[in-house]
Amino acid sequence: FSPQHLDDDAVSGLNWITENSAQHSLSQTTKSTGKPYCGYTQQTLSKREQAEQESLLAAIQWPKPPDGKIAFAQSTDPTRSDFMIVKPSRLFKVGDQLEVLVRMRDFQGKPKQYGGDYLQARIHSPGLKAGAAGRIVDCHNGLYKVFFTLLWPGEVKVSVSLVHPSEAIQVLLRLREERPDRVYFKSSFKSGRYSETTECNVCLPGGLPVCNFTDLYTGEPWFCYKPRKLSCASRISHAKGGYLKGLLTQEESLFFQSDVNIKRPILSSGPDSVIVKPKAFTDSSSMDRAEDPTASPSGYYYEDQWRSRTHWIHNFNKSDDITECLQGKVIHLFGDSTIRQWFEYLTAFVPDLVEFNLGSPKNVGPFMSVDLKHNILLKFRCHGPPIRFSTVFSSELRYIANELRGIVGGRNTVVAITIWSHFSTFPVEVYIRRLRNIRRAVVQLLDRSPKTSIVIRTANVQELGPEVSLFNSDWYSFQLDSVMRKMFSGIAVHFVDAWEMSVAHYSPHNLHPNEVIVKNQIDAFLSYVCPLQT
Repeated sequence: FSPQHLDDDAVSGLNWITENSAQHSLSQTTKSTGKPYCGYTQQTLSKREQAEQESLLAAIQWPKPPDGKIAFAQSTDPTRSDFMIVKPSRLFKVGDQLEVLVRMRDFQGKPKQYGGDYLQARIHSPGLKAGAAGRIVDCHNGLYKVFFTLLWPGEVKVSVSLVHPSEAIQVLLRLREERPDRVYFKSSFKSGRYSETTECNVCLPGGLPVCNFTDLYTGEPWFCYKPRKLSCASRISHAKGGYLKGLLTQEESLFFQSDVNIKRPILSSGPDSVIVKPKAFTDSSSMDRAEDPTASPSGYYYEDQWRSRTHWIHNFNKSDDITECLQGKVIHLFGDSTIRQWFEYLTAFVPDLVEFNLGSPKNVGPFMSVDLKHNILLKFRCHGPPIRFSTVFSSELRYIANELRGIVGGRNTVVAITIWSHFSTFPVEVYIRRLRNIRRAVVQLLDRSPKTSIVIRTANVQELGPEVSLFNSDWYSFQLDSVMRKMFSGIAVHFVDAWEMSVAHYSPHNLHPNEVIVKNQIDAFLSYVCPLQT
């Protein structure tokens, strides 16, 4: 297994350095019983922060199966489960709700009596290249309701898939709490010709001397084992170390089988499509508008173009349109490789936007493109650790919150942020703290410069296999994304719903969505930066 799919750069192989293997095997065997060097267990929160954290954790609580070990045969079997459209032959018009009932069964064909399975669902019309995501409601008794809003006329097909059975989710929950070390990191320390490499993480088991690299401004914790001879100040780089193996028991691994119970379709017991009639001509203009920014779905594809239900999207099909929109602006892109895709797309698509070679490592950055003629500056920089990039120089390892503090802002400043994928192996508290710091910096930036455009790109779904699921499952991403949306609601930021854009599309799920999807993300992004003057 090469962890390429999990990662933001294609450096394959789990090459660990021998010198440190003694230390690493130590962290593999140490159970988190002792007082570990855990930043997130030691943070002191104000009453308000504590209350917010508790309500966020309560909001993402996942239903648990009954106590006791559940044998594989009693776990959810997507092939024996089915769905049915409620009243499939009734007259449907554009704008109507469609309800689907999903019934789960185990491998012996017995109906499941409890919930907690993780599903994804969409409606689509392949001929029209149209699609939209569904909203799933767990009835906690083995039944699930899926609600769709019918947004275009024609024959509309329903697809439902089981991403993970409830029994697998319990394993993912256990790993998140007990094995935050399952992706580990390393740093190189160098002085003159002598160098050493040690293991690093948000949290290291005690027993060995450590370097404390906790950030002075944000308090974000980060530790490395202390090199034998060199000082902590001699750190020159950060990189991913690798992925732990052997995380599951034999029985648990049965819940993670590609052709059996990871992202498998659930078929219909009856018709799997409905015919939708157009709406009466009079109210067509308002048909797909939903004023509520938390509307479900937030948008839909029609002829491969994403139409948001919360704001007008202008299609930037010509590079000149983008140039006109961005003229005189500085655009800061912060985050992981899924927003680096925006940098790559814009640089490739806009002829006058030329990359200025900063000599940065490939795929890592920082990167910069410049259009001198139209005075456009486009920059990408990765977020601070934990980040599974190889290799980031220490001097370029910066936290988004600190970078935002250095931005003056104003109507010619655009900021876009995405941060999710690299936090999926940690307890949610780690992510909440990171977002709290970023949110504080965003609020301060908007306070001093209210005309600054700030856009957040959500998480997206990806291809999952038995290994990837343990580190980067869509379920982890979904949980983090729910937290992010709640924490930034009510703040003057805009969202590009990359999540629904990846669920609703017909192309195979990919950590780095294909160009059609990226183009639609860019259209949504630029429509916030340059709203049509209506």
